[in-house]
Amino acid sequence: MPQQITKTRAILNPEMALVLKDISDTFYQELDEEFDSFKNHVLISQFDFDDDWPTWEMHPKGDELVLLLSGSTDMVLAHDEGEEVIKVSKPGEYVVVPRGVWHTARPHQPTSMLFITPGEGTLNEEKPPRP
Repeated sequence: MPQQITKTRAILNPEMALVLKDISDTFYQELDEEFDSFKNHVLISQFDFDDDWPTWEMHPKGDELVLLLSGSTDMVLAHDEGEEVIKVSKPGEYVVVPRGVWHTARPHQPTSMLFITPGEGTLNEEKPPRP
């Protein structure tokens, strides 16, 4: 039976098997509890947004793949020398966010993206910390 990624996420476990989990108000807390703080797990998710992300995020345990499904956005990566802005505007285009790099998105229009995220230790901040 087909699944709907906006209602059920897929988690790739360390054995390379997919586990399906319905979204709830406590989804991320449940991930940590049920999947050993998400150690060696990868979350496959989809989000729609039309406003700038309110925070920056960083994944210390691996690279994240962010694939554009529709819309247009700037993926913004924070580096020591400043921001790198990568415009993603054609469905199928994607950005690989390297491990440990703070990033956010600034959409130009309503946007939908697929995320393949190594979730262990993910951090969120209002602004990326500077060294």
